Amino acid sequence: KDEEGSLPPFYKELTTILTELHMSYELIFIDDGSVDKSLQIIQNFQKKNRNIKIIKFRGNFGKSAALNAGFNKAQGNYILTIDADMQDDPHEIGNMIKKLKHGFDMVCGWRKRRNDSISKKVSSFLFNRGTVFISGVRLHDFNGGLKAYKKDVVKELYLHGELHRFIPILAAKQKFKVTEIPVNHRSRKYGKSKFGFERSWRGIIDLLTIVFITDYSSKPAHFYGKIGLILSGLGSIICAYLAVIRILTGSIQARFPLLLLGILLIILGVQFLCTGLIAELIVHFQMRQMHAKGE
Repeated sequence: KDEEGSLPPFYKELTTILTELHMSYELIFIDDGSVDKSLQIIQNFQKKNRNIKIIKFRGNFGKSAALNAGFNKAQGNYILTIDADMQDDPHEIGNMIKKLKHGFDMVCGWRKRRNDSISKKVSSFLFNRGTVFISGVRLHDFNGGLKAYKKDVVKELYLHGELHRFIPILAAKQKFKVTEIPVNHRSRKYGKSKFGFERSWRGIIDLLTIVFITDYSSKPAHFYGKIGLILSGLGSIICAYLAVIRILTGSIQARFPLLLLGILLIILGVQFLCTGLIAELIVHFQMRQMHAKGE
């Protein structure tokens, strides 16, 4: 989106490297609603290079939609993604393909020495460490633009919202072999970043979504049940404590707010447990219908 300044040097560098690799290739440019001359520049490239394909969005639909469109159109056995801002170094493409050939299904570029602002570095560090803690997938850099896939991986991906930030988790949870290699990261020379600090709070919600759909989509009762048991257990402990005080002293004294909290936690716990059972029934009947249809 709006990368008219970087596109000519980016295209020249990228095609030079791809030619040196001596492999057949196609280039798929996705224009995510640019309002500058990006589309015209890409169209001029296409006139000189028959390996170029163009996908033009009528508006800014975001990176997940762009990646989905590219994955659906890609025909090669190896599929690589790279941003057009020139911060990712195309010279790393050969190393990533070698890693795929060594048996891995997906290779992520780890921006070990990141050339970005302090705020971006801090937010990225917190995001990556939190993602490792919650997901259990141990990588240093989840959201780098430079990634390489075998075709089987992208066939299993469906991205929406901002789930593109968690592609390594989606792949790893489907038992694909995911790894990363350090890559050269360069400072931005053209244009400006399309992403701001406001993505941080959305990332937390998206991460919880990823954990739910990868770990609990077929067993939702485990997710809701765990929360329900914790809440009910805490509520029961509080009520038991107050019952002992009532037996020993004849009253709960000034602990009525604590009594109400205990009752509330028990009620919430039961509601979560019931929600999990209902969700489990829905999944069960959906699986039965799919089995009956032979899917």
